[in-house]
Amino acid sequence: MNPVLNLTRHLFPILLLVLGAAPSLQAADAATELLFPDGAPGAKGTGPADKPEITVHLASPEKATGAAVIVCPGGGYGALMLSYEGHDIAQWLNDQGIAGIVLKYRVTPYQHPAPLLDATRAMRLIRSRAAILNIDPARIGIMGFSAGGHLAATLGTHFDAGDATAADPIERVSSRPDFLVLVYPVISMGPKGHGGSRTNLLGKNPSAETKDFLSNEKQVTGKTPPAFLVHSKLDKVVSIEHSAMFNDALKAHNVPSTFLELATGEHGLGCGKGPLWAEWQAKCAEWFKTMKIVSAR
Repeated sequence: MNPVLNLTRHLFPILLLVLGAAPSLQAADAATELLFPDGAPGAKGTGPADKPEITVHLASPEKATGAAVIVCPGGGYGALMLSYEGHDIAQWLNDQGIAGIVLKYRVTPYQHPAPLLDATRAMRLIRSRAAILNIDPARIGIMGFSAGGHLAATLGTHFDAGDATAADPIERVSSRPDFLVLVYPVISMGPKGHGGSRTNLLGKNPSAETKDFLSNEKQVTGKTPPAFLVHSKLDKVVSIEHSAMFNDALKAHNVPSTFLELATGEHGLGCGKGPLWAEWQAKCAEWFKTMKIVSAR
């Protein structure tokens, strides 16, 4: 191993301690950290499912661009596909020079607002550590798949600037993502929504107000981050109408949006492999360059 990199790996935890950061976020290796070390708000117990966390995969120093993406795996708000929609994606992001932060958020029996609280905390935490992690605080996005896409879009439409009076310095930081990547996402909680995700997130009989609040196509404003969306026209699990509605709302508010409509493919687009998976990743990598999230090389 390069002696300089080896020395950095040994000194980095010390630097984190000196700066008041958690020693679990170490350069060069993936590292996991609880989002709420003293217990998550509304926790129902103390088991692993009650403890939302992030795993940070930093790009190698020779590739790192300063950009970062929080990754929200799918699973219908009832499970988490942490492999091909999580850690594998983080490794792909690392290949683009982007830090990949995999979010293990709470799912059923947890309901709204637990997943959004977890995503919000993850964004604040990473942004608060930007200098330590060599990340640009203005180039931190969020990516989600299926129900994880709903969570990513929810943060993109329900963010805040932080609480300047909070005792916890992390809570003073903005939760707004700088960009969104939504892959076959659930967007709406309305009649065209995905029933399983809606029930897991909101229960069997949510109010009309709650469904509207979390139908993200209805929550877009001019401050919503720019987005890259991909969806198959043949998706029978989550209709392409979800992405189309969100894309239309972004366009109506003059928010930059790129929508990759695939002519073929089932929900999951090959689940981490195959030509459709390779196609959306290639187009997304180009979008990162077009949006100057990373520099063209």
